[in-house]
Amino acid sequence: MRLTDFWTRLEQTFGPAYAGSLAADQVLPQLGGRTIRQALEAGEETVVVWRAVCAAYPDRVPARLR
Repeated sequence: MRLTDFWTRLEQTFGPAYAGSLAADQVLPQLGGRTIRQALEAGEETVVVWRAVCAAYPDRVPARLR
């Protein structure tokens, strides 16, 4: 998954304003206790980060974006 696709999906799921806040502030256990931004900056693959988002918010991520 390309980085632009990742951000598009995150914004479609949470809205543009909240997606940025979520990425910067929410620590996900699936990412080793890092935020989305920290994981991406550390070189984690976007698909791995997206799967972590899906696992953390199963009721929020639409099936078409999984």
